[in-house]
Amino acid sequence: MLKARIKFRKYGVMKFIGHLDIMRYFQKAMRRAEIPIAFTGGYSPHMVMSFANPLGVGLTSDGEYFDIELSESVDFAQAVRRLNEAMVEGMEIVNMIEISDDKKKTGMAIVAAADYLSEFVMEHPVENLADKIDAFRSQPEIIVWKKTKKSEKDVNIKPMIYDMREQDGKVYMLVATGSVENLKPELVMQAFGKFLGIDLEETAMRHHRLEVYADVGSEEQRHLVPLDQLGI
Repeated sequence: MLKARIKFRKYGVMKFIGHLDIMRYFQKAMRRAEIPIAFTGGYSPHMVMSFANPLGVGLTSDGEYFDIELSESVDFAQAVRRLNEAMVEGMEIVNMIEISDDKKKTGMAIVAAADYLSEFVMEHPVENLADKIDAFRSQPEIIVWKKTKKSEKDVNIKPMIYDMREQDGKVYMLVATGSVENLKPELVMQAFGKFLGIDLEETAMRHHRLEVYADVGSEEQRHLVPLDQLGI
């Protein structure tokens, strides 16, 4: 089977659509675009489709990914065009590339980081934002109450924040993402808001994912590359 990786954007009202509905949406889009996607065997076959670190509800993104298996080869440029013709407002296919059939290199397995632009939606912007981000990051620890599927506990998220700085009046952050460590931008901004003394119950926030990365470096040196740069 030929394996392919599809990159797409999610914006506008589609940010309110959850992951399960996004999966169903793309299943229908594959049929409409006549993409020869492969199916599993057995009594209840389904499309072979795997999403890399699905986006949370309420977030927009320029860098979402899912991997598929194809039953026959296709012209990727034409496939992108047909898929975009089947898209609704708020969804756009960016590209489609062939990837290795190594299971260890699937999108879900290789995700290591993601970067975001986040902002407080406030009448008056935070003054000296860059300096305050530097002061926030310079703390010895950044302890937050983190919930997981199995437990709730205090966690030091500072090692999971690879980069954080002011960018065009917003907060840019590059954070650990994936199955090993996963830090949501909402949690970082909640900690930052608490550091600033901002009541987050009365302050809305916007988060936009820019890209999702794999780490192709060594244990000593991290080297992050976008998932769509790992094609054959």
